[in-house]
Amino acid sequence: MKFAELNAYLLSKKGATFDFPFDKPIRVYRVADKMFARTADGEPLVVNLKCDPIYALELRSLYDSVKGGYHMNKKHWNTVTLGGDVDDALLMELIDHSYELVYGKLTKNKKRY
Repeated sequence: MKFAELNAYLLSKKGATFDFPFDKPIRVYRVADKMFARTADGEPLVVNLKCDPIYALELRSLYDSVKGGYHMNKKHWNTVTLGGDVDDALLMELIDHSYELVYGKLTKNKKRY
């Protein structure tokens, strides 16, 4: 998956937006001001995704391309390096999982996007 495809998929989520709170190359994707993904332009392309702690450990044990979240709470975040052993279908599942973890914690009022 290339950056344009990754960006489009992240923004396809209901209420998803992005901003640059740190500096220009680091994009933070949010739903109702809560982060569900973070990526940066560059090679290799990586994306940080929120993850259930037990599932995060399982993914790290199964895939070389999945590591503890870079500059994140490693219990709840994974960094996935694109172009490795995580295919596009699994990557989309991990994005969906991250989004659902964040979206599910929103109040009913904030879910009205």
